[in-house]
Amino acid sequence: MALLAPSILSADFADLGNDIRKTVEAGADWIHVDVMDGLFVPSISFGMPVIKSIRKTTDKPFDVHLMIEEPIRYIQEFKEAGADILTVHVEACKDTMATIGEIKKAGMKPALSIKPQTPVSEIEEYLPCIDMILVMSVEPGFGGQKLIPETVDKVRELRRIIDQKGLDILIEIDGGINLENVRDIVDAGTDVIVAGSAVFGSDVAGRTKAFADLIRH
Repeated sequence: MALLAPSILSADFADLGNDIRKTVEAGADWIHVDVMDGLFVPSISFGMPVIKSIRKTTDKPFDVHLMIEEPIRYIQEFKEAGADILTVHVEACKDTMATIGEIKKAGMKPALSIKPQTPVSEIEEYLPCIDMILVMSVEPGFGGQKLIPETVDKVRELRRIIDQKGLDILIEIDGGINLENVRDIVDAGTDVIVAGSAVFGSDVAGRTKAFADLIRH
């Protein structure tokens, strides 16, 4: 059984709180929040004020994915905004271990993410120190892309390494997930499914429930 974390990057920002409530009522486990700075990735999304404003809509964990350069600069601010899990990119940190340490010190669960072209070997040394690894199955920065099939092999590789080492780490995947491919992705060893454009839009509740039902059976 996997967890579902709808990505609000694809939600209706004119009715964001209501969209979040619909996903939660229909079976979402976490809320995935993508923060982009226009530097690490070309796009700019939103920051702490938006996270703080929607925090009151649900008590579900906020899974905050930072696609920003040197995220260590803002750890405490994201904690105060309401983040529960804070994911940073290994490609964006000058000192990855120090960044992980600051996330823990702030009282959040640390997670690391890798881009599609980054090998698993780049983050293997950090696995004992984190709670989750996020495999990007599209190039970070834009919603609505198609999943890169080779990234699912990374999930399988991580599952093997984590199981061999006896570690307690979740594997999350984000990008191009839909109702047609999600079951195969869960079967590859994924613990947390992020879905954006495949959840939000028309019939948010119905789409969320369809995802939740698929990944839990």
